Amino acid sequence: MGKTSFLYNPLYLKHDTEPHPENPGRLQAIHAKIQGSDIHQDLIFTEPRPATPEQIARNHDAGYVERVRSAWQEGMRNLDADTVISQDSYDAAALAAGAGLTAVDLVVDGDADNAFCAVRPPGHHAEQNRAMGFCLFNNVAIAARYAIEERDLNRVFIFDWDVHHGNGTQHSFYSDASVYYASAHQYPFYPGTGDEDETGSGDGLGTTLNFPMRAYSGDDDYMDRIENKLIPEMMRFKPDLIIISAGFDAHERDPLANIELTTDCFGDMTEKIKQAADEICGGRLISMLEGGYDYQALSDSVLTHLKHLMK
Repeated sequence: MGKTSFLYNPLYLKHDTEPHPENPGRLQAIHAKIQGSDIHQDLIFTEPRPATPEQIARNHDAGYVERVRSAWQEGMRNLDADTVISQDSYDAAALAAGAGLTAVDLVVDGDADNAFCAVRPPGHHAEQNRAMGFCLFNNVAIAARYAIEERDLNRVFIFDWDVHHGNGTQHSFYSDASVYYASAHQYPFYPGTGDEDETGSGDGLGTTLNFPMRAYSGDDDYMDRIENKLIPEMMRFKPDLIIISAGFDAHERDPLANIELTTDCFGDMTEKIKQAADEICGGRLISMLEGGYDYQALSDSVLTHLKHLMK
């Protein structure tokens, strides 16, 4: 059995968004599922550290970081139409981004083979200078920049299986050859990006890969893309680290989308990506929670995801 770290902090629950689909109940459901499972005793529970404003600003404008920090005190309750904040939202968001940094250290230093970050708020819609789609800071992008700029890795591969395209992550690295961004997502759908012809620009041309999936696509459709297109690109790119933007809202039970993946499919996708990580980069694999809004589907899928990470 491999060493899998589970990163979580109760501060994530203080990002108070009720009533809202992205709410503390999501993590409470995951936590309860893991505590009652047969893998609980074999996980490595790790306390994440917060990202500093300077580390966050590697991917976001410094002025935007300060706006998020001061927004509540200035009377703001929404950063955009979909993105709610509360008194503790900045601290929770800094700790969510910091979980990615902590996870990078764990897998680079060999203290864990892989890691799952049970964080909120999610991150993949957050752009350089604005919040979007429930997201304040782009957790996976901040982790990728940290891996390259502070831990001296050369290449990072990000695969985003959230049902919504990660526009913020794609834009962060669209002209950057050191980070490959790939996404499978319902299309056309929010946020409207992620067509097949979006493949990067400049030095980053050819390091963006989108799989726009039609509504009601299922397990076979996703596994075909992963086995025949995603994994070959991973093998060609030869990253030093793989990061999964792990949204579970492509599940057939999820109320906010129309993709019909089963719980088992999340395990199958995890297994294929873990096998690639074992072959390419010494198993260095980090997974960070994004969406997923049906508590049962979310917690069941995270448990399945973890079981495959631990193999």
